[in-house]
Amino acid sequence: MRLTDITWPQAERYFAEHDTVLLAVGSIENHGRHLALGSDTLAPNRLLELIEEKSGVLIAPTIPYGATEYFADTPGTIDLGNQLLYEVLARVCDQLHRHGARRFVILNGHGGNVKAIERVGWDLQRKGAILADLNWWLMAWDINPAWKGGHGGAQETSGLMGIDEALVDESQLEAPWEPRDLTPELKATGLSTVEFRGVTINVPRLSENVTDNGWNGPDHPRNATREWGVAMLQGTADLIVDFIVEFGKVELPSLR
Repeated sequence: MRLTDITWPQAERYFAEHDTVLLAVGSIENHGRHLALGSDTLAPNRLLELIEEKSGVLIAPTIPYGATEYFADTPGTIDLGNQLLYEVLARVCDQLHRHGARRFVILNGHGGNVKAIERVGWDLQRKGAILADLNWWLMAWDINPAWKGGHGGAQETSGLMGIDEALVDESQLEAPWEPRDLTPELKATGLSTVEFRGVTINVPRLSENVTDNGWNGPDHPRNATREWGVAMLQGTADLIVDFIVEFGKVELPSLR
């Protein structure tokens, strides 16, 4: 059930009987030369479609923008930053809380959004509500370790193929991940990490200072398949449907 598609009396009836709302948060950012900028929004939106087929939970409109400062200078990226994303999400959840929502299931498509989502979760606890942050790509790893991947790698590329293969520029699938090391001893291992004598150290850098591409991880995009994406999205959606049922049994926190 989509909040956008019902009337206010229908919304009133829903909240009289239910207190769970599902809301997706994504991003518009660099996902390598081969993937659509909206990958972190498109994947959650597809999951919402699959969830809606099996659940009557109320689905609020997706927030398509996220906190993605390290890609902010890449053409097409739109970065709200942590503070603004927190304020937007907090306001949306506050309004839904006013109408009767007490269980908030946030379907997150982007790792950079986690800090803002957690802050909103703590706010809601103080108002007698509860929030679950479902980071879909991490959930997929736990469902099937073979699905594990990096940013814009085979996992996410497969997910987009499972939605629409036109979202993947196959001519760019072979574009390599060639990170720039800080020194010969400080080797880049990710967008914000380097390795020194076997130890991983966080060194935040803007993406253009790390790579000319944007994807990274052990799962090269060329290994992606549509079949992987379809199975992964369906499996994740099915688990979320069951989670929402169990989440409805949780005792709500006391008001502060």
